[in-house]
Amino acid sequence: MSSGSGSELANKLIQNWPQDVLSLAKQIRLAIFDVDGVLTDGGLHFTDDGREIKSFNVRDGLGLKWLNENGITVAIITGRTSLIITERMAQLGIDHVYQGRMDKLETYQNLLQALNLDDSQVVYTGDDIIDLPVMNRCALPVAVRDAHPLVLQQARWVTEREGGRAAAREVCDLLLAAQGILPRLLDKYR
Repeated sequence: MSSGSGSELANKLIQNWPQDVLSLAKQIRLAIFDVDGVLTDGGLHFTDDGREIKSFNVRDGLGLKWLNENGITVAIITGRTSLIITERMAQLGIDHVYQGRMDKLETYQNLLQALNLDDSQVVYTGDDIIDLPVMNRCALPVAVRDAHPLVLQQARWVTEREGGRAAAREVCDLLLAAQGILPRLLDKYR
């Protein structure tokens, strides 16, 4: 890591983000992510015997763990169902994993009720049309750079990276920096 304190490094990141997005990020208590196209590159890969293979970015994984360990609940809402998702989210300690949910808004509303949260406390990161109903409700709708054009239009913030290429980590860093947590985490690794 380059020289400088965690605060200096976090401030360099913050300079690149709009103030309105940082203000919204300060209030977030729940970070929801789609999987295919956000935590993965959206490609579907199968072995000859029909088993599905997904590739997850380790930087995203660390960011998701940091959120969970620092008071920001992480949830997954995905339209597909896969044992690989179950296994990866268990490795990361993510308890709120909802698969096979084509109606993501219903799942979103139930999750908010269960966690006693409201729209103003939620960021949702998506990439395709199925994500729009939740993005239209949450405080901070985020799209990965290679999202569908309609999703890009709806997003309040767009990541610099594409889905599956550490775009989710950008969202994690944004939240952690806006809430003043990132400097302490970066100082651990100086």
